[in-house]
Amino acid sequence: MEKIPYYSLNNYLKERFGCKVLKVSLDAGCTCPNRDGTLDTRGCIFCSAGGSGDFAGDRALSVKEQLAQGKEFIKAKNPKHEDVKYIAYFQAFTNTYGELCKLKEKWLEAIEDYDVCCVSIATRPDCLEDEKIAVLAELNKIKPVWVELGLQTVKEESIEYIRRGYPTEVYDDAVKRLTEAGIEVITHVIIGLPGETREDMLKTVKYVGKSGSKGIKLQLLHVLRNTDMCKDYEAGKFTTLSLAEYIDIVCEAIKLLPKDMVIHRITGDGDKKILVAPMWSADKKRVLNAFKERLEPRGSV
Repeated sequence: MEKIPYYSLNNYLKERFGCKVLKVSLDAGCTCPNRDGTLDTRGCIFCSAGGSGDFAGDRALSVKEQLAQGKEFIKAKNPKHEDVKYIAYFQAFTNTYGELCKLKEKWLEAIEDYDVCCVSIATRPDCLEDEKIAVLAELNKIKPVWVELGLQTVKEESIEYIRRGYPTEVYDDAVKRLTEAGIEVITHVIIGLPGETREDMLKTVKYVGKSGSKGIKLQLLHVLRNTDMCKDYEAGKFTTLSLAEYIDIVCEAIKLLPKDMVIHRITGDGDKKILVAPMWSADKKRVLNAFKERLEPRGSV
């Protein structure tokens, strides 16, 4: 077990599944109401052309084919791992947006894979009708199903700026209904949004900690090429956080969260081919080492 002062995803997975668990990112061929004209056509201001799924599989392939390809890639990189299970992560765009019958087919295709121990579905809180939650609850009885919600922030000015497209009350309702259905919720938060103070960012983290969400992903703001946020950055409208600033904020954020909340991420990867800023984030090893130096071990959790 990792000896770190928070409940890490690695520790949680080892406790729950008893083996090494790795993630395969998938593209189910979905779109998003923020892109197809239902709410907007531009997407969220920070979102890449790949719908935040820049590391996902090829949507031209079936889920089964993407899983097979992803597992082979992981095995090639980690030949020493023998007893390995996988999280099938539906990452690109909004993965509960579309015809339920077609979505269910794709979710089932992942669940039926022998090596998959869990399915994680990234989506928007405003794309979770009751009938979809009911199907997810059915599938959750076969293998664990997690739903990842993109909250990002609770600051009203930021919500409007990033074009999130729904009020925070919709997030609250989605967490409540998913939790009542027995489905584990993971919430995405962006640290470093333009115009947000340290206090604003910590307020969002504290809100998530009290929301009923079982897990949180703390994501550094990445400025990616060909996004509207990149235009603002290049126009000098905001600056990104330094590594030291980011570590300070995340370490403070960890203190605000319940001790049993799983922290799925304390940083994040931006595709280096389209990353504009902050460039220090491209060196993930350096970032993680900096966190290890800062977070003094207090025993495993």
